[in-house]
Amino acid sequence: MAFIHFDESIEIMNTLEITNYKTSKRYLTDTLGYVLAEDIVPDHNSPAFSTSAMDGYAIAHKDLKLGRLKISSINPAGSDLEDVVVSGCCIKTFTGSLMPLGSDTLIPIENVTVDGNEIVIHEEVPFGFSVRAIGENYVQGYKLISKGTKIDFADIGVMASLNVVSVLVHEKPRVAILSTGSELLELGEIQTSDAQIRSSNNYILEALVKKYDGEPLQLGCIADDKESILSGVQKALLQSDIVVTTGGVSVGDFDFVKDVIVELGCEVLFKGVRVKPGQHIMVAKKENKFIVALPGFAYSSTVTALLYMVPLIAKLQQGKCSLRMVEATLRESFHKRARKAEFTACRYSLENGNYFVDFEGKKSGSSAILTNMLGSTALLITSEEDESKVVGDRVLILLF
Repeated sequence: MAFIHFDESIEIMNTLEITNYKTSKRYLTDTLGYVLAEDIVPDHNSPAFSTSAMDGYAIAHKDLKLGRLKISSINPAGSDLEDVVVSGCCIKTFTGSLMPLGSDTLIPIENVTVDGNEIVIHEEVPFGFSVRAIGENYVQGYKLISKGTKIDFADIGVMASLNVVSVLVHEKPRVAILSTGSELLELGEIQTSDAQIRSSNNYILEALVKKYDGEPLQLGCIADDKESILSGVQKALLQSDIVVTTGGVSVGDFDFVKDVIVELGCEVLFKGVRVKPGQHIMVAKKENKFIVALPGFAYSSTVTALLYMVPLIAKLQQGKCSLRMVEATLRESFHKRARKAEFTACRYSLENGNYFVDFEGKKSGSSAILTNMLGSTALLITSEEDESKVVGDRVLILLF
């Protein structure tokens, strides 16, 4: 299978058809960070009646010219007041109270003094002052929150005001994580050979899954043995919506992941992309589940996880991927190294609303330099058609 253009691989991912979105009802206070699977539409106006927006006296605006008004009643919040405002009178009213019949304006307590059972008006207010109109907050039948919205604190507050006890949300995709490599050591495992290296891929992938709204299933490291990989991927598919592997997708004698994916009867969506790093990326589908097979080098697997795994997690929830591409200005020249799409670690800053990038602290070398992701890092994006860049050029960067 020939290597494809990076844009083609992204188009394949964008046009994937999901036929089985998983949804469930969750108690409102347990929905933060989930994606709505239904529209939120109120069945009433808020407020349903004119209400006071502050403490003061409910009056008929035309009576302001009288200068003094008799206090005929008190109207605490939450009470069903039957008294009405008649000419020459007012009713003491509090924040959130229903405006009494016959009133159309609230004069605040700061604008009057009390003289016995009357108020003396010192400063007039315009008609309708401090009266919340019917439907000021929301109107019956008007969609307030659209499905596909990632629920934040304000959404929870609005739904609570609508008495939404539980709400339909997309379940967060379960992502099984497997790192392949006989040389890999788990956290805390004792090193017994100089050829062994500490695994980081499975841990950074777990962190990425958590950060971008999936549920990680950490399956650890597995040896470069075909039967072990076949069994591991098979079990992972049974337990998850997405299986993410690292290593074993290149052309080496012990790169078995690509072969296992085919043997399991998966539909290969693409294998090999003209992208740096991570050209041996492989994405496959089996029924309603996906396998994202990433390269083994730490920087490569991290970048390709951002490009392919993270958007897939969002897609399975009908949500919006939170990665952003923005324009920035180069403060250092950039040498285009290959006729591929390149994603190069850079340092970014935001100054007076404009993004700037340089390469301070970023090392050149292999695709294993994970430390290049530390600090205020973005990915400088160049297509395979791009040339080298000079200081002052406008470029695209990926913020994550």
